[in-house]
Amino acid sequence: MDPLPLDAVRAFVAIADLSSFTRAAEALGITQAAVSLKLKRLEERLDCRLVERTPRRVQLSARGEAFVDHARALLEAHDRALAAWSTQRQRIAIGISDHVAGPELPGLIARMNAQDPHLLMEIRIGSSADLLRSFDRRELDTVLVRFEAGRDDGTRIAEERFGWFAASHWQHRAGEPVPLVTMAEPCGVRALAGRLLDEAGLDWREVFVGGGVATVAAAVLAGVGVAALSPRMVPLGVPEVGRRIGLPDLPRLPVMLHTRLVDPRPRAALGALSAAFRAAVRS
Repeated sequence: MDPLPLDAVRAFVAIADLSSFTRAAEALGITQAAVSLKLKRLEERLDCRLVERTPRRVQLSARGEAFVDHARALLEAHDRALAAWSTQRQRIAIGISDHVAGPELPGLIARMNAQDPHLLMEIRIGSSADLLRSFDRRELDTVLVRFEAGRDDGTRIAEERFGWFAASHWQHRAGEPVPLVTMAEPCGVRALAGRLLDEAGLDWREVFVGGGVATVAAAVLAGVGVAALSPRMVPLGVPEVGRRIGLPDLPRLPVMLHTRLVDPRPRAALGALSAAFRAAVRS
């Protein structure tokens, strides 16, 4: 049996991760036509259609969904084998927004380390705005952040639901301003929450400002007030209260990847990080 073409498998995984032939081509440093050709070669080798492509969207077929985890495992094994023969430790500096990192951070780091044990990782947690400034100053190679208006140099890798959360024993007192638990400035989620409350004509006041999402979640659990958070950031048993107390719906917020990495080794590790984060958001 002929072996699978690894370059075609890598192109397929890039399409699956980025849901776009254009972004896959940019990530791989090749043309969109080359990505399409590699996918066609892989589909012919497997004798099945892996990707359903329409003018509006790109998604995996049922056979593609069944194959994609095997494809990632194949690439990871290949890249680990190559890394084992390399004596040079490459450094990659990554910034991850506090609203993005969450409890999955150990798993994300483990995924990158498994991809390339010889990679020297430096990870910095902060606000999206601060991390983007560091990225622009070339202090960071890559950042995973919330969307920032006015920027078009990132790739959207996921969208995440947000809600209003408060402790189960917390009760809102009618007629009083909404007590808001927030992150310190600059924080895009903080600014969004305040703007939506203002637009809804609701009185609110900050009652707690935390230096990180973990601190905000702790204040929520303590019954201090209400916070706008992703459900995966919230301690077990803490309910959503937005509809019960008449707060405006929060939109789904995109997670953006900004990177200047071009070397295949750190790019492969970054791909593993993106895939692990995507899986965490979907779960």
